[in-house]
Amino acid sequence: MTLHLPDANGTLRAYEPRTEPLAVSGGSAFTSRTVFSAAHVVADPFADVSPDSPAAVDWDATLAFRRHLWSHGLGVAEAMDTAQRGMGLDWAGAAELIRRSAAEAKACGGRIACGVGTDQLTAGTLAEVRAAYEEQLAVVEESGAQAILMASRALAAAARGPEDYLEVYGHLLRQAAEPVILHWLGPMFDPALEGYWGSSDLDTATDTFLEVIATHPDKVDGIKVSLLDARREVDLRRRLPQGVRCYTGDDFNYPELIAGDEQGFSHALLGIFDPLGPLAAEAVRVLDTGNTEGFRALLDPTVALSRHLFQAPTRFYKTGVVFLAWLAGHQSHFTMVGGLQSARSLPHFARAYELADGLGLFPDPKLAEERMRTLLSLYGVDQ
Repeated sequence: MTLHLPDANGTLRAYEPRTEPLAVSGGSAFTSRTVFSAAHVVADPFADVSPDSPAAVDWDATLAFRRHLWSHGLGVAEAMDTAQRGMGLDWAGAAELIRRSAAEAKACGGRIACGVGTDQLTAGTLAEVRAAYEEQLAVVEESGAQAILMASRALAAAARGPEDYLEVYGHLLRQAAEPVILHWLGPMFDPALEGYWGSSDLDTATDTFLEVIATHPDKVDGIKVSLLDARREVDLRRRLPQGVRCYTGDDFNYPELIAGDEQGFSHALLGIFDPLGPLAAEAVRVLDTGNTEGFRALLDPTVALSRHLFQAPTRFYKTGVVFLAWLAGHQSHFTMVGGLQSARSLPHFARAYELADGLGLFPDPKLAEERMRTLLSLYGVDQ
């Protein structure tokens, strides 16, 4: 049945929804790439909260979504920016999320890595930043999960130059029990991270980042790079010490980066693999057979959706991710912690629905159509 969807100019256009989902196979383990999906949290829609309240999480639905990702062979990157760290989910909520998800991973054999940051602080000295990182690292290690050292707003504010980053990260790497993943998140995802690694010049910042890794290569499993610059990621990837992986966090250019070239490839740790989970897993299994063309044929068409969800202001991509989870039936409502469901416009949602439906991402296209129709009606669009 035809839907009338609004575009950015306020004009309604006719769209014929898909009737069948994309067919995907089972969830066997990957052999050629290590792939994590950063996962969103499901808010409790019945909690009496305001945008400034601590997050109220629907734990059953949140953990069920992680089981969905694991069932397709994906690892879960937990308590990252996709889970609204610093945008609705505070450290207390993130710590509970880490403990619950790590226990669930252990119970069902899923792979998990968890974000370690400093969001107990709004500002602080370098000593306080180190202590905040240490507290979170202890929680992640005690849970049995791998640690992802996230970029810190507090460190960006306190550091006087590259030497402060070298000191703080060196201190953390020396005490980490197991190799960690280092995360470089660009300012397009969080403006407070401008000038990370001690310089706004990316070449200079890259040199400092590589110095951190080179000083402690035995404590670095890999790096996650989220700069939305494919050429820079490839150059950085080629300069890594032997055995240190590059996990692409580039939600604009991930197919080519994962496919790689004659000199190497990127693994993946991506927020877009939250809505793309089954399709992305299918593509990686094709790549496991050595069929790069088949991998690209599956994954390249998803880039338009990813670029739409991650368009500026990029940090609000989480709204589109949760919207698609609602349409796909992974949760019963479109409510987000911190009220972030209001962060994108109706034309943005309409285009996200159209692109996702065209890819066959919705297990039940009829349900997705009905929910999209409900949203349109709520906004006053008469069908």
